Order: sequence, then C-alpha cells, then structure tokens
Amino acid sequence: MIGRTFNKLLWAVVLFGALFLSCRMIWAGATVLGTLMATCAILVAWVYNSPKTHAARYLLPGLAAFAVFILMPLLYTVYIAFTNYSGEHLLSEERVREWFAQDLYAPREDRYAFRLYPAGEEGKYQVVISMERTEFGRNLLVSRPFTPAEAAQGTPVLFGLNILPPRGAALSMRDLVAARPWLNQARFTLPTSPIPLRTVSLRALGERLPRWEEQDGTLVNAVTGQMLVPDPSRGNFVDAQTGEAVGPGWRIWTGTENFRLIFTDPGIRRPFLQIFIWNVAFALFSVSITFAIGVLLASLLQWKALKGRAIYRALLILPYAIPAFIPILVFRGLFNENFGEINLILSQLLGIHPKWFTDPWLARSMILIVNTWLGYPYMMIIASGMLQAIPDEMYEATAIDGAGPCTNFFAITLPQILRPLFPLLIASFAFNFNNFSLIYLLTGGKPDIIGSATVAGTTDLLVSYTFRMAFKDSAARFGFASAVATLLFFVVAILAWQQFRLSTPRRKVPGG
Repeated sequence: MIGRTFNKLLWAVVLFGALFLSCRMIWAGATVLGTLMATCAILVAWVYNSPKTHAARYLLPGLAAFAVFILMPLLYTVYIAFTNYSGEHLLSEERVREWFAQDLYAPREDRYAFRLYPAGEEGKYQVVISMERTEFGRNLLVSRPFTPAEAAQGTPVLFGLNILPPRGAALSMRDLVAARPWLNQARFTLPTSPIPLRTVSLRALGERLPRWEEQDGTLVNAVTGQMLVPDPSRGNFVDAQTGEAVGPGWRIWTGTENFRLIFTDPGIRRPFLQIFIWNVAFALFSVSITFAIGVLLASLLQWKALKGRAIYRALLILPYAIPAFIPILVFRGLFNENFGEINLILSQLLGIHPKWFTDPWLARSMILIVNTWLGYPYMMIIASGMLQAIPDEMYEATAIDGAGPCTNFFAITLPQILRPLFPLLIASFAFNFNNFSLIYLLTGGKPDIIGSATVAGTTDLLVSYTFRMAFKDSAARFGFASAVATLLFFVVAILAWQQFRLSTPRRKVPGG
C-alpha cells in the first residue's frame, strides 16, 4: 500500500514538473514544442499507471525512440523541402525587422570618453563624460544614477552639470566587459542635444540613430530615402524601385517549388540527372563486382584440396575488419596524381600518368576500385555460409556426368545461393546508394560539373550532393537539399520494401 502511494506521488511530481516546463516553453514562445512535451508527459503517465495499457509499457520506449530519432527528423526534413530555408532565409519576418532596427548610423562622428562608476545608492551606476579642457579646467558631465534594468530597457539617462559626481573608483575593464550586455542597451541624453548617445566602444559614447524607419510596414532609409517593401513571395525586403533583395530574408512556404526546380531548371536538372544516373550505376556496379569476386573467392576457399585455406580466409577478411575510413584515406594517398605509388608504378612500367582526381571517368573508376576492396569480404562471408548448405551429393552427381568446375558453378552453385542472397544484394544496393563516407573521404564529390547552378560533382552521389548543397555551398540551400533528400528517402524506401517482400516466404495455397 505504501509503495503504491509512493509510486503515485512520484508520478504526480514528475508530471507536475513536465507540465511546468511545458508552460514555461509555451510562455517563451515555443508553443508547438511545449504543447508536444505536455502531451507526451500526459501520455506516458497514463500508459504507466493505467491497468488497461499494461502491454504498451514495453512498446513505449521503442516507439518513443523511433519518434524522436527517425520520425521527427524525417517529418522536419520533408517540411523544410517545401520552404525556402537557406543561408539567406534563416530568420522569421519579425527577426528580420529587428535586424533592420539594429542598423544604426552616426549623424556626427564625435565621440565622448566616459567612465562607469558605482553610484552612492546600492545597485545603481553613474556615467561620467570628460569634456574638453578649458581655462577653468576639465568639464565633467555626470549622469543621474540608473539601474542595469533601466539601461537594458533603453530608458533615457540624462546628463547634467549640477549632478554630484560619484566618489568611488571607476569600474575596471574587466567589470565593464561584464556589464556590456546591459550597457550596450543604455541610452544617454546630453543637455545640448536630443540625439541619444550609445556605447560605440568600452570607453566611448557616440551619437547613433536608427538607419531604417518603419512606415506602414515599409522600411525607409533615414539617410538616403531608399524604400524597402516586404515581398511575401520571396521572403525578402526588396527595393521599391529596382526590386533587388536587401538584407537577410525570412522563411516562407514555397510549396513544390524546390521539387519543380529539380525537374525544370536546366542548370539543376542536368547535374541532378547526371548524379542520379551515376548513383544508380555506382550501386549496381558495386554490388555486381563485389558479389562476383566474393562468390568466386568463397568457392575457391571451399575447395578441399586447397592447402592453408584458414590462412587465406583470414587474410581476405582483413579489409572487412579494419574501419572503412582508414583504407579510404590510404587509397587516397596511393592514387595521388603526383606522389602516389600507383602512378609511380604505372609511369615506370607503362609510361602513363593517370589523372585520378581530375578526370571524371578515372575518378569514378577509382571509386569503384576502392569500394570493391571494401565490399568483397562481406560478400565472401555470406557466400561461404550459403555454400555450406549445398549438399555434396549434387556435385558428385554432376561429376558422374563429366561436368567440370565451370559447369558446377553455373548449374549448381550460383542458382543455389542467388535466391537466398538476393535480399542481401538489395540491402547492399541500398547501402551503396547512400555510401556517403566513401565519396566524402576519397574525392569530396569532385571534379565539379561545369555549368551546374548548384554545387555538384561528377563523383557525387545524391547523399553527398545533398550534404554539399546544405553545408558546403555559400548559399546553404537547406530547402532544396531537403527536397533531394526526400526523393532519396522514397528511393531507399522502395528498395527496403522490395527487400522485405523478397525475404518474406510465400505461402503455398493448398491444391495450387
């Protein structure tokens, strides 16, 4: 009884804390995230306390991990694909207006050296400006005492000649740096000028005015008179006369615009289709070559007359045991056009000097060579397991008919292992379709495609193409990269569905 009461009390405390945090998040402006957190907290408390949801208690952790690490990133990526989110459109419209509001100009270049002092009243400060020296000495302008809260709110602080100066020592540079967050927001007013003073450095004040004034949603430049009007279709403020975008933009919903660009813009469609064709060819060739070499080596290692099979098997599996990035970086050095050992041998023997990293076809051939080295051990291992299941009687029967090794391979070995291996071949195809690390570490997607409107390379796969657009391009086109990633997701999802369909045994209908 006591344990049950303690359990309910503990759940009540946890639920109250989660709801309290959710309310704080909603109050801070994160309405969606706060509401989602409150909903999840109530759902978890109900599942673990209701007798009707006993089975769901074991499924909830896995479902929660699936939602957080798979479903939410997937949905967010799809959402971004329908927006103009990029390096130029990171903010909301309100934040963009705030950015323009923070743009200041100096009507005069005069600067006033100042010192910050603690005032006589606790928690208050005074600013002292030292004016030019006259025949009567140096004039001091002293501000009235103010609090950091007043300064942070931008409340004007007045200077006067009849205000008593502070008696203590001025704040050190270290203390000024600590006070900078609220001191930068302070506004000071001289008795001779209505223009407010702001901090222009840690030791000087200067006259600053907002460069842009808002008039019915339009921004007007106070110096030049330039007018900027918001363009909701582009997510930018544009010049009213020229239509040119000015300043940062904000995120807007663009619908299928990113997908339309992929298939209609020649500068994007051509490199995208080129990369897609190479992506499919790379995955097909990688699977075919590694499968052929893996099955061939597995068949040779099954030959009982071969001595030292265990040693050969251990040596051939070594590329699979080493982390992939190490052989990739080693091959990158071996294929170096100027100092690599491969070009050194080829130049000595054949007098040729291949441009592995600058010629598109040679670069693709190099990638296939390296990927074959990395992939054949996997195929050899799974093929070895399949070969163990083939009865020796089948080979003995063909031997009576006079069949040789080639006939046995194509008539018995390959048909017996191909169907069980087919789902694994599809899985290998899907893996190579998204083989990001190989491309990124070996060629980086280069050489680039000439005439492409985006950052695209002849050795790029769709996954590396997406990465380069999002994180390597100066425009950081997250929305367009998400559109490519969404298409890539559907391709891989179809492959996964095909693998699941082929790996599910079909039930025979009685009498069929």
